[in-house]
Amino acid sequence: MDFPRSLSFPVVNFHQIAGLLLRHFPTSATAQHKSRDYAIAAITFVCIAISGLFEIRASLEMQRVLGFCAWLFLLGLLWGENRLTQTQVAIAVMFATAGEHFASLYMGGYTYRFENVPAYVPPGHGMVYLTAVALARSGFFVRHARSIAGFVILVWGAWALWGISGYPERGDWVGALLFCIFMIWLIVGRSPMVYLAAFFITTWLELIGTAVGAWRWASIDPLLGWPQGNPPSGVGAWYCLVDAVAIGSAQPLLRFFGMVWGQLKGYVS
Repeated sequence: MDFPRSLSFPVVNFHQIAGLLLRHFPTSATAQHKSRDYAIAAITFVCIAISGLFEIRASLEMQRVLGFCAWLFLLGLLWGENRLTQTQVAIAVMFATAGEHFASLYMGGYTYRFENVPAYVPPGHGMVYLTAVALARSGFFVRHARSIAGFVILVWGAWALWGISGYPERGDWVGALLFCIFMIWLIVGRSPMVYLAAFFITTWLELIGTAVGAWRWASIDPLLGWPQGNPPSGVGAWYCLVDAVAIGSAQPLLRFFGMVWGQLKGYVS
């Protein structure tokens, strides 16, 4: 029997694989520290904490006051942003608010204290989305993009595994599924840094909101019939969808309004 003198194996180019997986990640050469980005993040993190303190015994009237204040803060934070970012935030607010009514009021995936969608939720989504965008473009996140990605994957992955390990009293299979969806979006999505930044702000938001009893997640997801945590570990993955809708719709919407405005100016003149 003749044996081949040498066996050839396919050569795996790990640099090419890494380049493919990280093709949407920024380079440190584009890092620019701007105080505005960090100020937006700091204001939102603080506002969430303060709102949580008020929410502990807040009435419907107090929720409306919080909502009014949140709109003022959102409009103030948007001042100075370019038109594209402002449009993305507006789309994110509308899409996320519609999602709130569907997921909470209709499906019952989670329930607010008064079984409503509080007045501060729509502008709150705008602040959260803008914070994710601001952190994603900040010099710190751009300069340490891969380290931050590794940290988020490690922490988020451990949280997801804990939810399905059988140790916690309340399982969290929905959170594990959302974490897997996040990992896919992190590779194929066009805004991986926004997804990573969303982990920090949404985790902060969910932990405070559920701790003070502002809302509570159903123990069984009504759509999948799977157990989910309070909050689910991968809840930040929803912002991957919000971001995709906001980014995908902003440019066409601006072009449409630009075309309409141009035609109106033509009629007037």
